[in-house]
Amino acid sequence: MLAARFALPDIGLAALGEMAEGIRDIADATDLPFIADGDDGYGDVKSVARTVESYERLGAGAILIEDQRREHKQQRAEAAREVADESEISRKLQVAMAARNNSDTLIIARTDAYGALGLDAAIGRAERFSRLGVDGIFVAGLKKVEEFERVAMHLKGTILSAAVFEGADTPWLTPQALGAMGYRHVSFPTSVMFRAVSNMHQTLLALRRHADGSEVAYPAPESNLGRQILDDALDLPKWQRLETQNGGSQ
Repeated sequence: MLAARFALPDIGLAALGEMAEGIRDIADATDLPFIADGDDGYGDVKSVARTVESYERLGAGAILIEDQRREHKQQRAEAAREVADESEISRKLQVAMAARNNSDTLIIARTDAYGALGLDAAIGRAERFSRLGVDGIFVAGLKKVEEFERVAMHLKGTILSAAVFEGADTPWLTPQALGAMGYRHVSFPTSVMFRAVSNMHQTLLALRRHADGSEVAYPAPESNLGRQILDDALDLPKWQRLETQNGGSQ
């Protein structure tokens, strides 16, 4: 969201209000359930409570709270330099759970301790977070199949989340493989964004060469399909019917 909406890296530059604006746009555009990233709660325990209340009002079905320190936040979990003390993040998670108005809202605890302290410390934190009663656990930054398996083994009976990244040194695991290990939620956080950015970049380069006369660019064969997909996603026929049924534009 930060990259698409503000052209900013995900290194702790956005506040609750900015994130809530983006979440509101997502919630308005779909009736699908979604997970909202609450980062570290954007401050102390008061801010955590406000984050949960705000995200719930916007329609988030689950809220993720992490232990990576905001002042040293890194985009890639394995690059995390510092995580909050266990007592601090434990209090935040307890406040997050207590702040819910809807018992169906899930609180997912994310630990970035892998990058800062190693896998053993990350698993230890995840186990303690689970004992607090959170609804799910996400151990971020895992790089090897064996590490995914080890986390699942230590956290049997816990609802586990996993993230699979393209263009990184993480294994490309299928949802079926992760499900067999014990993971119940699998996300592909960068797949759509990276592919879209790569295609847009190549298209802009081609149009630039077309403009300066160094190379002729031709319409992409999938352009008509892309137009139809976009029209369907925007529900253009609904708006056209509304206009027609009411006498057209005034």
